Amino acid sequence: MTEKVVIIGSGPAGLTAAVYTARADLRPLMIEGMERGGQLMLTTDVENYPGFPDGIMGPELMESFRKQAERFGTRIMSSDVTRVDFAQRPFKIWVDEDEYAAESVIISTGASARWLGLESESKLRGHGVSACATCDGFFFRDKEIAVVGGGDSAAEEALFLTKFASKVYVIHRRDELRASKIMAKRVLEHDKIEVIWDSVVEEVLGSDVVTGLRLRNRVTGKETRLDVEGLFLAIGHDPNTSIFQGTIDLDAKGYIVTGDNTMTSVPGVFAAGDVTDHIYRQAVTAAGMGCQAAIDVERWLNEQEN
Repeated sequence: MTEKVVIIGSGPAGLTAAVYTARADLRPLMIEGMERGGQLMLTTDVENYPGFPDGIMGPELMESFRKQAERFGTRIMSSDVTRVDFAQRPFKIWVDEDEYAAESVIISTGASARWLGLESESKLRGHGVSACATCDGFFFRDKEIAVVGGGDSAAEEALFLTKFASKVYVIHRRDELRASKIMAKRVLEHDKIEVIWDSVVEEVLGSDVVTGLRLRNRVTGKETRLDVEGLFLAIGHDPNTSIFQGTIDLDAKGYIVTGDNTMTSVPGVFAAGDVTDHIYRQAVTAAGMGCQAAIDVERWLNEQEN
């Protein structure tokens, strides 16, 4: 059996694409991955998604997306795609040894924030540890917090967080920022920001919420405690595109390249959400792109039949 459309990935982009393609009677098959729901599954309170004036928990929002997609007939598999072949139609998609055929594909595998890899960081993720200042900055009004990183992303996050926090520490492993000169200047001159040079986070302190950080100076080896109530990681994201290398065009950072709409370099293969968007990275923009991809797929399939 050849599917009309297979959706790979299950964050806001993939699930929105599922709702729209299902309502268009394309009977989508979604291979959601073992880590279903995308990055919102790691977020506690979501207060900036339209329609929820009192906020909503990230996992709860994703479960609502999922139920809506299933209501219109989306079939969902909780598996990871292990291999694809987009050389000719129907496209081939493998889950381990099981092969699926598709007339069209929507890729919405998202991107993963880079983490420090500390057990204490993982334990407190969503409880004071975050990788999205835009998502979670509001919860740290009048609190002292820290940002790890030294590039433009870290500078942007730190400057954004000064709207809420009383103090923002930027922890950087080197002795100068990698950010562009103008961004570095803004950080260094801001009265709410203090840069802690040559330092790395050894441990995130706190049992239920973040209460501080144990830092180590890479030059002297000296360890110190920094009392903060939040830790934001701004050391980059990696698009989840490893299985697509060599099959569609990716940019230098591994993000999927699309044209005027959501179509990739292979006609019939589309991409939506953070897997192709490294600028906005918001649930609402991902959902919007999922809608676009679904409409693009429906129109493209109609063109193939005429």
